[in-house]
Amino acid sequence: MALWNLIKEWFLSPGTKYNVNPYIFGGIYVGAIPLFFVCLGWTMKRMKNKKPYALPLLLTGGCFVSAYVYLFFVGKNIPQWVYFFIAAMIGYGVYSTVLKIRKKI
Repeated sequence: MALWNLIKEWFLSPGTKYNVNPYIFGGIYVGAIPLFFVCLGWTMKRMKNKKPYALPLLLTGGCFVSAYVYLFFVGKNIPQWVYFFIAAMIGYGVYSTVLKIRKKI
């Protein structure tokens, strides 16, 4: 029972800390884990085969920060690294798109 209480406390703690619905945050957080590993495997496979990997890399990053994107729009007291990581993902997306367009022109 003590383990269950620890898990419950961990799962519900972001609600108070970040002023969000802990069930939505926790659902996104836990739900994104399998998607993260699928996208990570896809990224690594494409990199290994020397194929374009911008999309799977962006999806991997999106899965990694998906719960924090929810915090970004709804919560308060968000860690600074979340802002930097989201900005880096957007920057990489713009950069890779520009490279693709230049190659086709």
